[in-house]
Amino acid sequence: MIKKIVSQLYLKLAGWKIHPSIPQEAQGNCVLIAAPHTTNWDYPITMAAMAELGVPIKYTIKDDYMRPPFGWFFKMMGGIGINRKPKKEGEKRPSMVDVIANLFEGQERLCIIMEPEGTRSKVVKWKTGFYYVALKAKVPILLGWLDYAKKEGGIGKVIHPSGDIAKDMAEIMCFYKDILGKNPELFALDETYYQPNRCS
Repeated sequence: MIKKIVSQLYLKLAGWKIHPSIPQEAQGNCVLIAAPHTTNWDYPITMAAMAELGVPIKYTIKDDYMRPPFGWFFKMMGGIGINRKPKKEGEKRPSMVDVIANLFEGQERLCIIMEPEGTRSKVVKWKTGFYYVALKAKVPILLGWLDYAKKEGGIGKVIHPSGDIAKDMAEIMCFYKDILGKNPELFALDETYYQPNRCS
């Protein structure tokens, strides 16, 4: 409750309006992607927005960071340690997609945030790991957004991965095409999947 109140105060002072409606899928296991990502300010605003909406998001981080003396801080901020070392000598190193997808096993409400751009710099090829994590774990993808021009944000469309990545990613591109980051010149849609003629 305190975290939600502090987040609401922070967003109000910063002049942000977070749309209160959230999809039902946010109450269960899901992957949340956040875009555009063009500034370090995206992180605190997103964290505050999700706290206001009551969505306890988590993020993955190398498990080395989860150890003392600062592990408590990363855990408090929603960090989940990831270790890709083989369990037994001679075994193949698991992929990042497999490791993250396996985190959903036995969970009833786990929302992992992932940044498909992977950097604040402009890229024209998004990282699709989030898609394959959701597909493997059989969880929906929630489209989180922050529009700095309007100072509004929230959780918008929900994508249930079909396995047809071209189709699903094209739909994701259409959702983000008119949303402006803090530095719009640093944001680009994935040129592989963006099809303007498919966007209504």
